[in-house]
Amino acid sequence: MSIIVEGLLKQYGEQKAVNNISFTINKGEIVGFLGPNGAGKSTTMKMITGYLKPDGGTATVCGLNVADNAIDVKRKVGYLPESNALYYDMYVKEYLAFIGGVHCIDKLNKAIENIIHLTGLEVEQKKKIGQLSKGYKQRVGLAAALIHQPEVLILDEPTSGLDPNQIVEIRNLIKQQSTNKTVLFSSHILQEVQAICDRIIIINKGSIVADDTLINLQRSNQSLEDIFKQVTV
Repeated sequence: MSIIVEGLLKQYGEQKAVNNISFTINKGEIVGFLGPNGAGKSTTMKMITGYLKPDGGTATVCGLNVADNAIDVKRKVGYLPESNALYYDMYVKEYLAFIGGVHCIDKLNKAIENIIHLTGLEVEQKKKIGQLSKGYKQRVGLAAALIHQPEVLILDEPTSGLDPNQIVEIRNLIKQQSTNKTVLFSSHILQEVQAICDRIIIINKGSIVADDTLINLQRSNQSLEDIFKQVTV
């Protein structure tokens, strides 16, 4: 298993943002992680990546307990957060060199060249990040998540701000990456989830309310939107 979540809990005062949830994700799976705003998706992702400490339970990534091996886990994970915090005063290549340096990547210039091509940043690579459109900023964030060739990708709203053509390109990139990576993918765009994911986990009010393959969920001839409404009302 690439990701194992067991009894994960995060509490703020009396509110349980994530309430004792458990699931596993195998290598090569693309799993859609869905839920309404405030359901606990981003909080769960932050705990899996080691950016947020759980109040209970455990998260294991590639056999490593996240709480005990946070730095090693970060080496194995490519994380694109929903906020996608970037250094706007840096040039695209400069920023990717900085991220690559943090990961101590060998042959860094070649790695930067490859990831710029992979994410379609060639035409914008000499600009400052602050000068880019929202869509290209999102590509920079994705490039930063991929540059160290992680085993696990955790993507929080990766197609946010992209135009329809860019969405198709990023969708294909994510599917391509899943051949040798585990992908946990969160989005409010249900059509994107249907196009990319084989399995769906739905969380509502901190608890998992559905976890199954897309095929099984849709056997009743309902749309994913209808299923989502039913389990999150």
